[in-house]
Amino acid sequence: MLLDLLCFVFYLIASAIVVAGMFDKKGPNKTYAAFFVAVALVLHAFILQAGVLLAPGQNMSLLNVASLIGWLVSLSMLLTSFKLPNTILLPVIYVFSGLIVILNSQLPGAHMMDLSIKPSLLVHIALSLLAYASLAIAFLYTLQLSYINLRLKEKKASLLHSSLPPLMAVEDILFKLLWIGTILLTLSLATGFMFLDDMFAKEQAHKTLLSLLAWVIYSIIVIGHWIYGWRGRIMIFSNILAAVLLTLGYFGSRFVREVILNS
Repeated sequence: MLLDLLCFVFYLIASAIVVAGMFDKKGPNKTYAAFFVAVALVLHAFILQAGVLLAPGQNMSLLNVASLIGWLVSLSMLLTSFKLPNTILLPVIYVFSGLIVILNSQLPGAHMMDLSIKPSLLVHIALSLLAYASLAIAFLYTLQLSYINLRLKEKKASLLHSSLPPLMAVEDILFKLLWIGTILLTLSLATGFMFLDDMFAKEQAHKTLLSLLAWVIYSIIVIGHWIYGWRGRIMIFSNILAAVLLTLGYFGSRFVREVILNS
């Protein structure tokens, strides 16, 4: 519990540094914030190692998976924070990762797998995690893009003016993330159909159908932007819808079973 609490505190300190810097014309001290995030990520990695890699196999409980995704997203955003316009997103991501760590320590669950028996399953899981992490970051950039659009239309000065990046820069990164995420999601679904026999079994059918529906929407978004230059409200709404469907597919039923029903 002490390790979980320390991890949460370091994530929180990093978030506070970024938020405080948003109201400064010079912007946040990214180096200072990065130090605290790096410590939090190291602690988070030890927590994941202890919670996931157990003697009987791997514990891929709902909160362990969410924690792992939080770690991947936080690490990705930290590594890109000095070059990409993501400052306004950092506090959201770091606080989310910290809260998941605390929540996981208070609501431990178990969903045991033995990936050594079927190594191909590891490929599918890795692709699924990377796909969701990429598309989750794209979702955050979508919210940021929507906010910048709103500020521009209202023509009001924002207290966060120093942390708001150019609209086109955010849009460019967003579509690159959507391309990467859609490709990874395609590979994830393909490996699922190749290596798993229960993709349309009773307990997995909704997950497969929701993931396929999200994949269709993501594919339409990226192809439409590539060929026809689609952007604006429809693209933002479609991206949010696809993210919601994918989240329901990945976590919906397991949340009900593991957290609400505790079974």
